[in-house]
Amino acid sequence: MANIGRCFPLLVALLLTVASATCAQRFSLETKGDSLSYLVLTTDSTTDRHRLPFPVYRFCTGDVDGDGNIDAMVGVVKTTRFDPVMAKRIFIFKNHRGRIRALWMGSRLGGILEDFLFSADGHVVSLQSTTDGRYAVLEHEWRKFGLGALRFLARGVARDEALACFEKALESPAAADSKDAAAAADSQAAATAAESQAPAAAAESQAPVYQKE
Repeated sequence: MANIGRCFPLLVALLLTVASATCAQRFSLETKGDSLSYLVLTTDSTTDRHRLPFPVYRFCTGDVDGDGNIDAMVGVVKTTRFDPVMAKRIFIFKNHRGRIRALWMGSRLGGILEDFLFSADGHVVSLQSTTDGRYAVLEHEWRKFGLGALRFLARGVARDEALACFEKALESPAAADSKDAAAAADSQAAATAAESQAPAAAAESQAPVYQKE
């Protein structure tokens, strides 16, 4: 009985931890005007709002820092302390005990930010342009205190090609592999059909032609 008495508080603490970890939460965006929105965090027992007095061009959610909790990514157009030029930014917010708290308020990601999304495999992917009119698509990862570039998905390409690569990041890896496999199969089928028609075409070209007198 003494052992059971000692285990009971531990069991209660474990159940409370599980309940806290599975507590429902949801980030949403309320747009009031062109330059005013509110980021809203709703949990089982609380609601918190964060004022965004800037134009918002993108909103998405996902676990950015890998801690198992959903974060909010808001694309805003504004100046920053380190960059006085009006430009697109990425602000990332987290749930801290039912309250909205800033996780990262980045000034720049490298090039000229055009857009971003949260990919199917859990990375922030940015579409950026350069001063020479070319485009790049980069995949980013969380590095303790902010986003860092992981790899280029496209670099120095035209806008249409960059957009296609950027939008493909929304697909799951399995779906992308399936599409690539289907495209490869279609290409192989077309090549096989062309090869099978080649001998027949060659035979027709070599057949004697008889003229009726």
